[in-house]
Amino acid sequence: MTDQASGGVGDPRLFRRALGNFATGVTVMTACGPDGQQVGVTANSFNSVSLDPPLILWSIDKRSGSYPVFRDASHFAVNILAADQIELSNRFARPAEDKFAGLTLQSGAGAAPLLEGCAARFVCERHALHEGGDHWIVIGKVVALDDFGRAPLLYHQGSYAMAFPHSLQQKKDAPPPASDSLQRRLNDNIYYLLTQAVRAYQHHYQPRQMATGLRISEARMLLVLEHGLEAAALHGEVNMPEREVEQAMEMLQRKGLICRQQQQYQLTAQGMHQAEALHDLAEQQQREMLAGFSEQEVAALKNILRAIIRQR
Repeated sequence: MTDQASGGVGDPRLFRRALGNFATGVTVMTACGPDGQQVGVTANSFNSVSLDPPLILWSIDKRSGSYPVFRDASHFAVNILAADQIELSNRFARPAEDKFAGLTLQSGAGAAPLLEGCAARFVCERHALHEGGDHWIVIGKVVALDDFGRAPLLYHQGSYAMAFPHSLQQKKDAPPPASDSLQRRLNDNIYYLLTQAVRAYQHHYQPRQMATGLRISEARMLLVLEHGLEAAALHGEVNMPEREVEQAMEMLQRKGLICRQQQQYQLTAQGMHQAEALHDLAEQQQREMLAGFSEQEVAALKNILRAIIRQR
């Protein structure tokens, strides 16, 4: 490839734009210096290096005021952000006197600050530093990790993005068809048809919902809290185990999405915004899934489902 074919490697804006085609995750790197100073920077240069020993790397601008702390700290943390942590990414990407103000933190080895609500976290011992042009390449040896399984926040072509399963992989993972005689019997079984319809609907909808960074239990609660509910009524609406409900309520309160007023749980302003986004996502999914049916057919389907629900 020549400079002419590539448009000119010497153009830093073009170089950055071309690099933006490589989708990455988004991390916040944190550390605590020997004097107790905490620093954090947003970075998408995180990558794995080795499994044995477990090594990772990232790079930091030589002009960064946070670099001396990362250089002198014995450990640092890699906080892989979840899809709903755009605000956190922006916070640590901008200069601020105290980027950690108001955040609930845990502490890892070397007092490295650990952020909550992430997709995953790694605590690393500083292993090596290498010069790399206008950046320092930081290599860390992983000494502890947390895998929370949340959908990650992505960065692609200069903007935030979310991850969805590839359609070809979905087809590859489909189960083998049943025999003709069994399939005929199943096609007359309403319970089977209802459960398979729900599975098919969730197959397309849940990846989109999870890409918001919310667990299924958290999203379900936000969708039913539009007018506020007491705890007992909330348990009935979401149809989840009590422990799941309590954990989801705790996490949603930490995120500032719900609050408790007297005996009721209410959406905060931020929670209402998130709930509206979930409703929009659900409506979009409904339009796509039912696009091949007439309004009369859709209305009849809804009436049948409501009638079945009333028989509880």
